[in-house]
Amino acid sequence: MSTEGGDKPQEKQQESWGDFARTVIYALLIAMAFRTAAYEPFNIPSESMLPTLLYGDYLLVSKPSYGYSRHSLPFDLPLFEGRIFESPVEWGDVAVFKWPGDNSTAYIKRIIGLPGDTVQVRNDVLYINDEAVKRERVEDFQHPDRDRVYQQFRETLPNGVSYMTLQFRYTEVDNTKVYTVPEGHYFAMGDNRDDSSDSRKPLPPFGIKRPVPGTGVGFIPAVNMVGRADVLFFSTCGSDCDAPLWKPWNWFTAMRYDRFFDTIH
Repeated sequence: MSTEGGDKPQEKQQESWGDFARTVIYALLIAMAFRTAAYEPFNIPSESMLPTLLYGDYLLVSKPSYGYSRHSLPFDLPLFEGRIFESPVEWGDVAVFKWPGDNSTAYIKRIIGLPGDTVQVRNDVLYINDEAVKRERVEDFQHPDRDRVYQQFRETLPNGVSYMTLQFRYTEVDNTKVYTVPEGHYFAMGDNRDDSSDSRKPLPPFGIKRPVPGTGVGFIPAVNMVGRADVLFFSTCGSDCDAPLWKPWNWFTAMRYDRFFDTIH
């Protein structure tokens, strides 16, 4: 009797740990399913999308917006070919995609060219299908984290999507050749036009699986599209940008409260 009675607390403890482990596993599976099928979090590690997105912004990327490919799945599992439940990408979408150079590094840019479009930049002015995109000079943009001022312009695409772009200095991509977007591909550019590695520059030479000076992303295959950036849910950046999610002691002085839950245009 005493031996059986002594085993019960141990059995209850084992059951308790088993319940806890199952709960954790279920929670992870639910989170993974949500991340795969609905929204995936993404953080901004560069300034190529200034002023729309700032270094230290955290956003949610809508997976159903473009349908699903292997790049929608955890670890890019090759469970199927092409895209399923595909929906059209539109001019002006802020999209996350896998860099075609290695098919694994996540990039975020604005979609400028759709399949069959021609795209060119002439003296800083964007042309789509040989028509100049409306471009209006607005007040300068002051960098929020350092002493730098940019010329700022409002661009309006043929479908009415409007957003801000920045100009800081002359670069070789302020005048480009004419690009014709192949079927099944897209052309993307950063809003920070002088500091963005995008479709205006080609991929590195064959066999090089990392960005190198003078290269960009080239045309983006449709299968590489991950989703559309829809909403900011968090933004943090102090004077040294040293307040990521895993350093909560730095949050309160570094958070950009006015950017919380902003929609992305």
